[in-house]
Parts: sequence; C-alpha cells; structure tokens
Amino acid sequence: SSPDGFYSLVTDSNLDRERESEYNISVTCADEGVPSLSSSVTLFLQISDVNDNAPVFEKSSYEAFVQENNTPGLSIFTVRARDADFNQNARVSYILEDSSVNGVPVSSLVSVSADSGVIHAVRSFDYEQIKDFQFRVKAQDGGSPSLSSNVSVKIIIQDQNDNAPQVLYPVQSGASVVAEIVPRSADVGYLVTKVVAVDVDSGQNAWLSYKLQKATDRALFEVGLQNGEIRTVRQVTDKDAVKQRLTVVVEDNGQPSRSATVSVNVAVADSFPEVLSEFTDFAHDREYNDNLTFYLVLALAVVSFLFIVSIIAILSVKCYRWRRERMFYKSGANLPVIPYYPPLYADVGGTGTLQHVYNYEVCRTTDSRKSDVKYGRPCSESIISLDTSGTQTLTHAQRGKLINEEFDDQ
Repeated sequence: SSPDGFYSLVTDSNLDRERESEYNISVTCADEGVPSLSSSVTLFLQISDVNDNAPVFEKSSYEAFVQENNTPGLSIFTVRARDADFNQNARVSYILEDSSVNGVPVSSLVSVSADSGVIHAVRSFDYEQIKDFQFRVKAQDGGSPSLSSNVSVKIIIQDQNDNAPQVLYPVQSGASVVAEIVPRSADVGYLVTKVVAVDVDSGQNAWLSYKLQKATDRALFEVGLQNGEIRTVRQVTDKDAVKQRLTVVVEDNGQPSRSATVSVNVAVADSFPEVLSEFTDFAHDREYNDNLTFYLVLALAVVSFLFIVSIIAILSVKCYRWRRERMFYKSGANLPVIPYYPPLYADVGGTGTLQHVYNYEVCRTTDSRKSDVKYGRPCSESIISLDTSGTQTLTHAQRGKLINEEFDDQ
C-alpha cells in the first residue's frame, strides 16, 4: 500500500518467461465494516522475452561417416540447436568456425547451411590422403546482444576399393632382365623367390591373394595363395628348359576386386655363365624384333610416299601433254603460209615462170597439216638445161643429180 490510498502490484521473485510466460492475477479489495464489503478484479500478466538463453545443440558432439570418392556437394548430415527464447531471440543461424586440416582450410572440405545446419562436402574425399578430420560449428541466435554456442564435429572417411595392388618385388624393368636362379639339384619345395605386393586400401580391400596365371612349365612351380612364395612342385631334371617365365596375378579382396600382374624370370641352371648367355640372347632377340618392326614400318612409309609421288608425276605429265596438243590443234588453222622459192627460180619478164620444168604430185586433205608433196621425174629425159648465166650446159646425169639435191633440200 501507499500513503495516498493507492496500491501497487509488485513481484515477489524473479520472473522467467521460459518457465512461466503469463499469469492470471485476482485482486480483492474489502472494507473493515461489519459486515465487510468487497469487490475483486482479475489482471492478465504476460511476460516479455529477454535474450538470456544461448542456443543449445542436441548433442555434445557429432560424428558422421562418408564414403570416399563422393560427389562434391553431397549432404553428409545435419546439426541442430534450439534456443529457449522467443521470436527473434530464438532464431538460430549456423556458422563454420575457421580452422585447418593438415594445412588446408576446413572451408575447402565442408560447408554448413546457415539456416538448416546441413553440412555438405565441398569436394571428393580420398581415404588414402585423409582418413578423418574435425571442425567446430557455432550456433548463434538473433538477439541483441547475440548469444552463441559451438559443437565439435568429426567426419570419418570410409575406404573404397579404388586402388589396385602394387608389386614391390620383383621389380619390373624394361631395360634389363632379372632372373631367379634355380639349381638343377633343387628338391621339391625349393623356395625360388617371393612376390611382395601392397595395397594402400584398408580392411578387406587390402587383403591380397596370389595366383599363378601362366608358366612355361606349370607342373614345375606353384605360388602360395597368401604369402606369394614361389616354390618347386617336383624335382628339377636335366630336361627342363633353362629359361622359365612365370606370370603371377595379385588380387585384393574388394568388391569388385582389383588385380595386378607380375612376370618372374627363372633360370634353371647350375652355373652363372649359362644363365647369362641364355637371358642375354633373350634380351637381344626382343631388341632385334623391336628394331625389325621399326624398319618395316619405316620402309612401308617410304614406299607409300614414293608411290604417291609417282602417281602425281604421271598425272601431271599426262595433263601437260593433253593441254599442249589441244593448244596446237586450235592454233594450227591460223599458221601463216611462208612461200618457198627453189634455188633455180627466176622471174622471167615478171611472169613468174620457172627456168626448168618439174613434175610434182600433190596430195591434200581437209586438214591442211596433213598435206604431202611428191617429186616426179621430168617429162623428157633428153632435155638439156642451162644454168642461170646461160653459158654452161648440163648433161642429163648432172641435171638429175641437181634435181635430187634440190628435192632433198625442200
């Protein structure tokens, strides 16, 4: 109460909206008369919110599994936090805290959705490079000032059978031939060599088995299924070839399984010079075959080139000759006619008569280029002709010789 007759409604303890958000309060006012009279009123009290609660995650830590070789953008799992406050103070957003994994920013591996808390893979994971990593996600409300909390998240990469076995021994080298020596006195079960292989996968994907795929003499050698040891099955005899070649397949236990092959050269001999001569010839033969193939290909290319050049040259000559003949045929009708005067020609009195008498046979065709002129014998064998000066007479024989020479000149 107050001195002036007013009354105040005050709290008796702290109010907590998260525990009790509203109250219905009944107030009764009574006098001191006899009998006492009174009246009452009901007050509805609603508690407003204050941002006094930070977001709380459903779990204290999270752990998720994802297969390697995943597609970028894959949704891994979801983190979720709740805020007991009301309205804006209860609106939670998720933030990926800055950190690094093996020197790489965690933001290059995963991302988190600010509204839903869904964690996505940014890139494809490789189990052989990274097996697991941790980071922290912060949940922050929308109050002012805002409150926040964080949680630890661990991502575990699960292995897939994406790597084939790798053979460590014997080393496969194309430059030289390495051979294991087996003496001819070797007994049954003699250890020739051991194939050593590893698989960078894990679990059953890395379990390896060894099988003999083919061999020069399959009845002479066997391979241990689990250890890769190559041993003799029977007694070595003098009839066995010196050069033995084995092909071993190494398979893992993944689904589907992956494999690798290795070739093992074995020399059945008692002396090193015998082994050296045999495998030196083998390497030489292989090198000879490689060189022979190269020279055959080179010869084929040269012959093909020369053939093409010859065809082009022949076609060019044919085309040139055809064009030349065609040009000559078109221009033959327009050739100028050059008159020819025989040596004993004389224009007597401007009449254009010959001093001697000659007989000619002329054959002409429609084509002027194919005409022919033939000399005939004089009409009289007893004609005596004079030279141009008229002072010297010619005999019949001299005249015939002169006529023949003139005809040859023409």
